[in-house]
Amino acid sequence: MRTPPPLATSILETIGHTPLVELARLVSLLNLSGRLLMKLEYFSPGGSKKDRVALQIIRQARQDGKLREGQTVVELTSGNAGTGLAIVCRMLGHPFVAVMSRGNSIERVRMMAALGAEVVLVDQVPGSVPGQVSGADLALVEVETGRIVAERSAFRVQQFEHPGNVLAHEQQTGPELWEQSGGMIDAYVDCPGTSGSLTGVARALKRKNPSVRIYAVEPMSAAVLSGRTTAPQGHRIQGAGYSRSDPELPLFDRSLVDGFLPVTDEDVIASARLLAREEGVFAGFSTAAHLTAALRLLETTERGSTIAMLACDSGMKYVSTDLYE
Repeated sequence: MRTPPPLATSILETIGHTPLVELARLVSLLNLSGRLLMKLEYFSPGGSKKDRVALQIIRQARQDGKLREGQTVVELTSGNAGTGLAIVCRMLGHPFVAVMSRGNSIERVRMMAALGAEVVLVDQVPGSVPGQVSGADLALVEVETGRIVAERSAFRVQQFEHPGNVLAHEQQTGPELWEQSGGMIDAYVDCPGTSGSLTGVARALKRKNPSVRIYAVEPMSAAVLSGRTTAPQGHRIQGAGYSRSDPELPLFDRSLVDGFLPVTDEDVIASARLLAREEGVFAGFSTAAHLTAALRLLETTERGSTIAMLACDSGMKYVSTDLYE
């Protein structure tokens, strides 16, 4: 009989320490050689890897005096960071305002609101496709976020720049992956949004074993980091591939990356459905992007390797989309 976890005195104590699952059924079904390990970040209370980041940044800001008692917190978000921040801010006594593009799924809006956040939705640029958030859409959200911060004398989280974003994954997610896998990781794949998890996990893994290979996964139509795309278009992978280049993505550490893998919306959707049906892992677009890239690696340059990845969030946040039939 498994020992139950100790009593938590706050929901904040349940963030992190998520399970790692081997996707053995998929490897066998597709007749591949190697292992796929997926860390289920949606087991955290906000349902995503961003819970770790929210707790790290808010605690750090309170400790160093940048965030005052009761001060309003504001952040630009695709929904996952906002959900984590809604929980953390409510528990620690801070009003929270999430600023978000209308191109993101409605489930995220409703979840943040249910958790006590004020959600400000920003219209997409003319001609944008719902469900596809572009760099231009994000620029409009940035303007509105800055306006609200100034108007309310608020603390802005700045997840695209705050070192706590990387630190949460460097000190927690990466070491957890290494310990749970028994140190048996050859490669790690990650689809950068802010690049907090890619950089943080990569630093932790390479510290344990410098030969661990790190692959950055990008939407085919927004593969700016790899230089494949110079005029990025919209894509379906919410919370990732914002079409930002290196100067605009401060947390992305190119020196850690051993390769880039572009993925199509169609392949990502197929992978999400396969993952749910065959492994019981009901996850979102970025998770499926990780799986798409990992499967390609096992078919090619990483045959026989053990590849680790994150299940970034739950598929429950996408039931209004056509990710699942």
